[in-house]
Amino acid sequence: MPDFALNPESPERKRASSASSEREIVPPARAADAAQVEPEAAAEDPSERRGRRLWKKKDMPGGLWLKCESCGQMIYRKELEEKGRVCPACDFHFTLPGRERVRMVLDEASFQERFAELTALDRLHFNDSVPYADKIQRSVQKVGQNEALICGTGTVEGRPVVLAVLDFSFMGGSMGEVVGEKIALACDLARKEGRPLVVFTSSGGARMHEGMLSLMQMAKTSAALASLNEAGGLSICVLTNPTTGGVTASFASVCDITLAEPGALIGFAGPRVIASTIKQELPPGFQRAEFLLEKGQIDRIVRRRDLRATLAALIDFGVGSRGAARG
Repeated sequence: MPDFALNPESPERKRASSASSEREIVPPARAADAAQVEPEAAAEDPSERRGRRLWKKKDMPGGLWLKCESCGQMIYRKELEEKGRVCPACDFHFTLPGRERVRMVLDEASFQERFAELTALDRLHFNDSVPYADKIQRSVQKVGQNEALICGTGTVEGRPVVLAVLDFSFMGGSMGEVVGEKIALACDLARKEGRPLVVFTSSGGARMHEGMLSLMQMAKTSAALASLNEAGGLSICVLTNPTTGGVTASFASVCDITLAEPGALIGFAGPRVIASTIKQELPPGFQRAEFLLEKGQIDRIVRRRDLRATLAALIDFGVGSRGAARG
């Protein structure tokens, strides 16, 4: 071991200490050069610089970008909205809010909402972490409507229809008593006014907070659609991402024509639940719209930009053929 490591007074230790001190001192010439390169930065108060950076960050609006659920691509929100909430990279169709769906499908200013006053009742006094009545009230305030189903009349390229749209933003578009009742009322309205019924589904299934009462809506909605069919009415269902549970197992699957948007998740139980139950690996694309089309469960996959024209053509064909059959 060198002597200066043990003896701080040794000449070698003093020379090393002196060299270290010289390296830490900034030469005056270098400091002058730095001042010439950034004279304003050198004269500026550091606290003002920090304040300006914070001010810039604070003024930057949030939510300008979002990630595609399918491909992971970062998308500028304004561009996504201009494309009807369809990913420009992979064509993934994002879930649409109910009111936006109504505006996109129906002709401008043609929508007249019906049965909006119906609200859910907490008949079972269901309570987990939050009472069911409080959850309903929060959803009403957040979404701005009384229930998950929006129902009314309007026109699609001039064709009169009854429209029913499930809104996933209201408690996951779940089906309780009110949703079942509004589907039944929409069927009655379509039968009385001689209009085709168009239904858009986006749901997590039956609403567990209402227990057996929600499951009873599966039979109720299916029976209402059967009555419409027997009266010669036309019903079209468009399955969107996601459509699952008791909604899939009832009115979403028993209309005269069943369409779906590309890539939509459609099924009863979730794929992970099924895989763990049957102890088998599921095939690629399981429960997606393309898989269901291949298996014959849906009639056609239609891109969002083509939906209005497709619905108009199907209405013309369906109403005309049923009228000829009755004649």
